[in-house]
Amino acid sequence: MGITIPFVKPSIGVAEKEAVLQALEMGAIGGNGRLTQQLREQMQQTFGVRHVILTTSCSDALELAMMVLNVRPGDEVIMPSFTFVSTANAVVRQGGVPVFVDIEPDTWNIDPDQIEPNITPRTRGIVPVHYAGQGCRMDEINAIAEKYGLWVVEDAAQGVGARYGDRYLGTWGTIGCYSFHVTKNITCGEGGALLTDDDDLGYRAEIIAEKGTNRSAFLRGQVDKYTWVDIGSSFILSDLLVALLKVQLQRMEEITARRIAIWERFQRELKGLEDDEYIVRMRVRPPAQINGHIFAFRTVNPDWRDPVLQKLRQRGIEATFHYVPLHSAPFARNHLPNGRELPVTDLVSRSLIRLPLFPDMTDAEQTYIIENAHDIFRKL
Repeated sequence: MGITIPFVKPSIGVAEKEAVLQALEMGAIGGNGRLTQQLREQMQQTFGVRHVILTTSCSDALELAMMVLNVRPGDEVIMPSFTFVSTANAVVRQGGVPVFVDIEPDTWNIDPDQIEPNITPRTRGIVPVHYAGQGCRMDEINAIAEKYGLWVVEDAAQGVGARYGDRYLGTWGTIGCYSFHVTKNITCGEGGALLTDDDDLGYRAEIIAEKGTNRSAFLRGQVDKYTWVDIGSSFILSDLLVALLKVQLQRMEEITARRIAIWERFQRELKGLEDDEYIVRMRVRPPAQINGHIFAFRTVNPDWRDPVLQKLRQRGIEATFHYVPLHSAPFARNHLPNGRELPVTDLVSRSLIRLPLFPDMTDAEQTYIIENAHDIFRKL
């Protein structure tokens, strides 16, 4: 049997397994229990925010954010088209309208220069997406938001542990949203979080996430009974998953450092393919500090992308592409204003390749990927 290198493999050790078993023995399998309270406090301290609401996914965190911010039918929210569908779904579910703008050709993040020309009297907010764990130009985005009285919700699904300047991604906007999906740097299989420093938004998020009740206040002993006080849904993460995530958060710096080391080696040892005009690597723009979430590059000729992917997979390297741009997806064409031209987004989507990257990747596995990437491109 030949070698197989998976695209992703979470780093789960003895401590995570023991934490889950202990939670089972304690009967901690429901939501918003003692373990959740401990993790919320741990995350508030780690990331330097006043409020953390744990959710069942980043999709739920984004939907919760739009509910908390009272997005209404017809409200416009500016975001990149180069993102996962959850970014737009959160707005559409409230009756809002995603307004897709183009991305930068070197970072593949939302281009701040494209934001202001797309602001209208119906614009309510901006959703920057930190692609591959590289922070968007948050100082410029926040300045635009302040100028026009808009909120900012960071889609930091890929950005846990990464920084922009001296602050973690997810703490620059009005609200930040994290993912702890199995593909992410730290994981509990499925999970997410909403972060905010705004007390009013934080307390409202807590209520909406608990089915529109003040149950969290009741559990803290602040009220003698809980009742229905607002709109709501069920976004609460099980304490069983929280037990796993608590250990992963404690390992965040270790996992991030290993991923960055792997990312930097890819970036360094594939430079020759860029010099010879086969690929274009992602650029990291200071003050962004990546977390090594994704290593990706573009093929200079988009027609090379699919044949290269096929050859990599034939050699046991589970490389893959990424998003079909949302502005060109069937739902957007059928239900949203269309005719928008996003040339950089289209080019990146047609030419992007992501290589396997996980913290327990061995040096030999990475060498195999690098050598085969060179071999495949140079035989095109």
